[in-house]
Amino acid sequence: MKPFLRSQLERYAQRHGELDFLLSREDIMADMGQFLKLSREHAEVTVIAGRYARLLQRESDLAAAREMLSDPDMADMAQDEIANAEAELTSLEAELQRLLLPRDPDDARNAFLEIRAGTGGDESALFAADLLRLYTRYAERQGWKTEVMSESPSELGGYKEVVIRIVGEGVYGQLRYESGGHRVQRVPATETQGRIHTSACTVAVLAEPDEQEAIKINPSDLRIDTFRASGAGGQHINKTDSAVRVVHLP
Repeated sequence: MKPFLRSQLERYAQRHGELDFLLSREDIMADMGQFLKLSREHAEVTVIAGRYARLLQRESDLAAAREMLSDPDMADMAQDEIANAEAELTSLEAELQRLLLPRDPDDARNAFLEIRAGTGGDESALFAADLLRLYTRYAERQGWKTEVMSESPSELGGYKEVVIRIVGEGVYGQLRYESGGHRVQRVPATETQGRIHTSACTVAVLAEPDEQEAIKINPSDLRIDTFRASGAGGQHINKTDSAVRVVHLP
């Protein structure tokens, strides 16, 4: 392993100890915003520090096994240990290099997942229900919690639209690339003549924002346009706003 990468990993190991200390302090625990921020960092650092500790252990095992090669009675066992240690070290080094790549800070957040039925009529609503089962079962296997925030069921048991909240570690990072169109070609339950139908749904995945980091909009950045009907009419004509448009000017 290159010295630069090893120095980076050493800093993660040191930072892990610092975070353990900070999270045990009462003043940090009293500040929920700071506590959540440090907890997320602790979860990320723990993964890297843990794999680095494993790498150091296997390097020690490898050195000990090489020393045993000089003993004829232990040579065969030492050779097996050397092969196993070298294979695991290669895997650990590749894994640690991936873990050191820059990450999106939103990857650790919870997420809102929206499924909308698209083309395909009732079959697309059934496909939306299938997608909902797919994502909720995947969440269960990952140990995440799901909560239905809103739903618009169809007459046949599917969904025209459904939004769920998924809570867990690294939810948005794992699901962010699910956003987009999803298509299925099959003989649907709504088909009586055995023809293959194509149905589509759209999926949107949004990271859940922190309550402490609520979006603030300066009223001076807003342009409010009002519109009124024109021409002959009743007593409210030209007196009542019939439309209002709010434009945010960054």
